[in-house]
Formats: sequence, C-alpha cells, structure tokens
Amino acid sequence: MPDQPALTSSELGVLWITYQQKTMVKRILEHLIKHADDAEAEAILKNLYNDISPYPERIKDMLVKEGAAPPIGFTAEDVNLEAPKLFDNGFDISFVRILKEISMGMHTLNITMSYREDVIVLFQELTIITQRCYAKCTAYLLEKGLLSRAPFVPMPKTAEFIKSTSYLGGLTPISKTRHLNTVEISNLFHGIESNITGIIMVRGFAQVAQEKDAREFFERGSKIAKDIVDDLSEIMRKSKLQIPIGTNGNVSDSKTSPFSDKLMMYCVSLFCSFSVGSGSIGTAFSLRNDLPAKMMLILEDIFNYGHDGAKIMIKHGWMEEPPKS
Repeated sequence: MPDQPALTSSELGVLWITYQQKTMVKRILEHLIKHADDAEAEAILKNLYNDISPYPERIKDMLVKEGAAPPIGFTAEDVNLEAPKLFDNGFDISFVRILKEISMGMHTLNITMSYREDVIVLFQELTIITQRCYAKCTAYLLEKGLLSRAPFVPMPKTAEFIKSTSYLGGLTPISKTRHLNTVEISNLFHGIESNITGIIMVRGFAQVAQEKDAREFFERGSKIAKDIVDDLSEIMRKSKLQIPIGTNGNVSDSKTSPFSDKLMMYCVSLFCSFSVGSGSIGTAFSLRNDLPAKMMLILEDIFNYGHDGAKIMIKHGWMEEPPKS
C-alpha cells in the first residue's frame, strides 16, 4: 500500500502552474534585487526571494516522485542580470505587490482543488509567505507616498435595506439615480490601481522587447490599460470620488531587456488572467446596472488581448503545454 494517494489531475495542474509562476517571479526578483538602491525595498525583495526559492524544487520533487516530467518554467536564460534597471525606484515594490496579489488568489483557489495533505500544506505555506510580503509592500508604498488609499466616505449611522428597484439603475443624464456604494467603489478603485501598475509594466516591456510582434503586443496593452483607467476614473468622478494617483514609478531609458520575451509575455498573460478573474468578481457584486455592462466590455477586451498574446507565444514556441488527460 502506498503511504499516500497519487496526485489527482487537479493537483498535477495546480502544481504545474505554480512552478511556472514561482520560477518567473524568481527571475524578476533577481533583476529587481540587483538594481534596488533603497535598503528597505531591497530587504523586502530579498526576503521574498529567500522565502519562495525552495518551492520550485519542492514542487519538482513531488512531480518526479509521481513519475511526471516537471515543466521547464523560467531559468537563468530568461533573465539578463547585466542589463540596466528597467524601472525607476518605487515600481519594484508596486510590481511585486501586484504579483503577490495574484499569488494570493491563486494559492487560495489551488487549495480548493487539492486533496492530498502535502499539497494542501504547500499552498498554505505559500499563502502565509504571500500575505506577509503583500502587507510589507503595502506598508512600504504608503510610507513612501507611492500608493493612494481608497476614498473615505461617511460612516453609516444605521443599517438600511434597499427600498426600490431604482437602486439598480445607472447614473444617467435623464434621471437622477444613486451614487456608487462602497462595494462598487472598492472594485472600481482596485481596477484603476492595478491597471496603473500595468501601464508602466507593459511600457517597459515594449521598450526592450526583441520580437516585433511582442513589442506591438505590449504597446497595445499599454493603450488598453490606459483606456480602462480612464473609463473607470470617469465613473468615479461622476460620483465625486477621489481616484488613485499614478505615482509608483516610471520606465527608465534602457533599451536592453533584463528579461526574455518569453518571460514578459507570460507575465502579461498572468496579469490578464488575474484581471478577468477579479473583474468578474467585482461585476458580480455591482448592483448598479451600468457597471456590469461597462465591465463586461472591458473584460471582453482583456480576454481578447490575452488570447492574442497566447497566439504569439505559441508562434515563437514560448508556451509550455500543461499535462493532459
């Protein structure tokens, strides 16, 4: 009798994709650490690097013991440590904060698709690491004035119930309808905040990409992210709410890529998947009917953009195939 059951298909899948993500994050951190010139930021980056470094090998060992070929993921060939820094100060921590936000969602989802104790424990450990790093990144950015807090609103004095279906109506020129509630504000604000970081990221990637189609893909991504920021900001302005201020770094003038096109394309693919997932959740909890309509159009653009990116990755042989039945 075996000591534990074999890995299920879902466990094989979540371990496979986690290996991809963690090896990518390690390569990104290697570049960011080398060019960090703020001691506190460098400590955050190094601590995260040290914390996650054992996990790709641990996942690889689990897969090999099951007779599964481990994925290639991202190796030393996908990072050029001699390249100049690509982003100005502050963006390194903003970038890592978004990556950890994605990781938090993925690890939670992965636990729900895992059954074997050692797999569940692995994702529980990664969740603790991710939450700790995310909190440090947020505190750092707030202290440095590189992160805006969501708008403040008056505290409710009583509990209320919705009294009319007009609550579901949108803000239109011909009828006076309600302003945003706090659940809707939080989702809009988050969408703006994450896309501000996304704009800077893809601008940097476009500046250093080697392949023409990858470069054009990143340039298109910058425009899509800017349009999303503009659209969501306009909704908040109509409710007279403060919007996030994009002060979390800029792209340097370097034309030498620190990362392979393969890594940068995968990173953008990860951001697209995260945007579709978080946007769908935000849409589900929005009660003003104009918001889901707007968000569905945005999510369609992001999905189509990510799908076009997959075609480019397949064309160049950059997309590994997940294990199949």
